[in-house]
Amino acid sequence: MNFCSQCGARLAFRVPPGDNLPRYVCDACGVVHYLNPKLVVGSVPEFEGRILLCRRAIEPRRGFWTIPAGFMENGETLQQGAAREAREEALVEVQIGSLLSVVHVLQAHQVHVFFRATLPEPQYGAGHETLEAELVRPEDIPWPELAFPSTEFSLRRYLEDRAAGRERHHFISVDRRLA
Repeated sequence: MNFCSQCGARLAFRVPPGDNLPRYVCDACGVVHYLNPKLVVGSVPEFEGRILLCRRAIEPRRGFWTIPAGFMENGETLQQGAAREAREEALVEVQIGSLLSVVHVLQAHQVHVFFRATLPEPQYGAGHETLEAELVRPEDIPWPELAFPSTEFSLRRYLEDRAAGRERHHFISVDRRLA
């Protein structure tokens, strides 16, 4: 950041009084600009044992496969965001279920939150950020072609839990960029 979004003055990067981390501070109007992690929300939609995957039409990782997910919007819950992303990317209405995973992507300053989901019917398509969508059997998941470590982690935990007949919460930190 170079300029204050409140008054337009140049910002300084320093530890403000009463804080312990450097922040962008406007010495003209006193506003402290906090840069916090972005939330990515998504789901693992399943229909009769098959999982809905989307091939990305956008960067980063264009052409690679992922589960429907994207940045959360203001004014929505995690679950609403995950359902919206499924609508936008795969043209489906999913039923969001239990929490599956939380992946802290430290270098990218993101937190990825994924839910289990059911797809009421096998009708889907490709939204504007998707080249193609496909329902795949677990044995046909293109593991080497998955876009992000958070996708692989979540899919593997989903399948492990499904095989064991449980629904656990899974957490991990990733220290490298996802692109």
